[in-house]
Amino acid sequence: MKDNLKLLIRYSVLMALTVVMTMVIHIPTIGTNGYLNLGDMVVFLAAFVLGKKGGFIVGGLGSALADLLLGYSHYAPITLIVKGLEGYIAGSLLEREIGKRKPIIATSVAGIFMAFGYFVPEIFLYGKGAIATLPGNIMQGLLGAITSVVLYTALKRTNAFN
Repeated sequence: MKDNLKLLIRYSVLMALTVVMTMVIHIPTIGTNGYLNLGDMVVFLAAFVLGKKGGFIVGGLGSALADLLLGYSHYAPITLIVKGLEGYIAGSLLEREIGKRKPIIATSVAGIFMAFGYFVPEIFLYGKGAIATLPGNIMQGLLGAITSVVLYTALKRTNAFN
């Protein structure tokens, strides 16, 4: 019972932190009705701490909730799937040998997936203009990848996750 409560609290805190990091620094993108943010960092932290299932749940629900709260409701269903899969992919790769040795590879692959995961539905929303979203989303994914690895490494040394 106590372990279930701890797990529930970890999920809740990481989802809330995803919402906060997405909402506090969000930079609207011109012409796409989207925005850049730091939520990916927390999605990857969730994958580090909670694994692929946690990455999926925190990434999908936390990020979609931020979309709803910021008024980007048209993106919420896309975000639920894309950010959920981003967290799942990161968590899956982090469980493998390459992810354990080089976590930046696991998080970077997931971050790049996120950029292309948004690109596909944006083709239907914006046509050829969707190409304009790729550089910013790739940059956002890679920034989240780098910052999450640095932050997780630092937190691991403090025994914060024990």
